Amino acid sequence: MPTHVISQTEFKSLTLKGRGKVRDIYDLGDRLLIVATDRISAFDVVMPDPIPEKGKILTQLSRFWFDLTREIIPNHIISTRTEEYPQECQAYQADLMGRSMLVLKTDPLPVECVVRGYLAGSGWEEYRKTGAVCGIPLPKGLAESSKLEAPIFTPATKAEVGLHDENITFSRMEGIVGKDLAQRLRSASIEVYQKARDFAEQRGILIADTKMEFGMREGKLILIDELLTPDSSRFWPKDGYRPGGSQKSFDKQYLRDYLLSIKWDKTPPAPELPEDIIKKTRGKYLEAYERLVGKPL
Repeated sequence: MPTHVISQTEFKSLTLKGRGKVRDIYDLGDRLLIVATDRISAFDVVMPDPIPEKGKILTQLSRFWFDLTREIIPNHIISTRTEEYPQECQAYQADLMGRSMLVLKTDPLPVECVVRGYLAGSGWEEYRKTGAVCGIPLPKGLAESSKLEAPIFTPATKAEVGLHDENITFSRMEGIVGKDLAQRLRSASIEVYQKARDFAEQRGILIADTKMEFGMREGKLILIDELLTPDSSRFWPKDGYRPGGSQKSFDKQYLRDYLLSIKWDKTPPAPELPEDIIKKTRGKYLEAYERLVGKPL
């Protein structure tokens, strides 16, 4: 496996704006430098062991999807070519190569825009209890991983690091961002999902669900953060799809299943990961990338 693993960046001459579960963000004035590290989280807790090249996979896959969906909605990418970054970034080019994005600075909206095409995860749990997901009633008798008649938009609040996002109803989202903007977010999210879903299915991958983030800049709605990665989505192999239970996946469900099997209580500190779990998780991410983009990383 690659030896150049980046768990955290320390670019002393740049202004660190914040660290997410995976990304380190630097403030460059009217722009941001987003660096995807090799950190991985599960159940909203960052694991102690990184996944080699994960940051590169996330960045390159996001760039691919941003390009594919830019006609639906503009996105925040200025460049992913390190030689085009500002002079103050050039000293860190070795660490930035392949895993960073120079992006527009926006005012991020305080909601996660989740689209579900299949019934899985917290959506399945909620459906079992209430027959609905985020206030949207669904037909009776659906099984785990069932394909929905049409994709549904199920927003969530954006939690601080270490806390869990909370699924909310669309009406509550309207109360947070306003009715007009909520409808624009729902429409754009579903359209992006549908385009990606149809593209991925031709390449043998079912996108069960995904979450997106948006920001405002000069009155314009802009797609930001990452897009349609194994961190923000559930990717299932099409040829193995069988509704009625959980599915094999190309995302971090493999890691989640391992953590559930050892009865970890989902609170920090997270357990150290065995080498085979690290290797297999990396392999899942890499296979998803290569299937979708059609070339090696």
